[in-house]
Amino acid sequence: MLIGELSRRTGVSARSLRYYEAQGLLEAGRGANGYRAYDEDAVASVRKIRALLRAGLSTEVIRQVLPCARGEQPGFDWCAELRAILDGELEELDEQIEALRRSRGALAGLLAARG
Repeated sequence: MLIGELSRRTGVSARSLRYYEAQGLLEAGRGANGYRAYDEDAVASVRKIRALLRAGLSTEVIRQVLPCARGEQPGFDWCAELRAILDGELEELDEQIEALRRSRGALAGLLAARG
């Protein structure tokens, strides 16, 4: 299928699909006319990518875990090092949340001091 059809079927812009390809998340063949040609599995792959992006993972991390993702939810086949990668991502998110809480507290303190 062409990029326009993949975009229509997934609700993801052609620009994003090209970005996913550039990041090594999605593969496309090329037709004789030079147009990108995606196989039927690309629909599920794009849905997996979107779910992983919604979980806050970077494209670099998604590239590592995508081969272990199954289904569109996605679920995972717990392949080598997957648990360590996701645990590390969760720890990093927890650290970012804590930093935001501290920043919020400091800002609220400044506003309270103003009167």
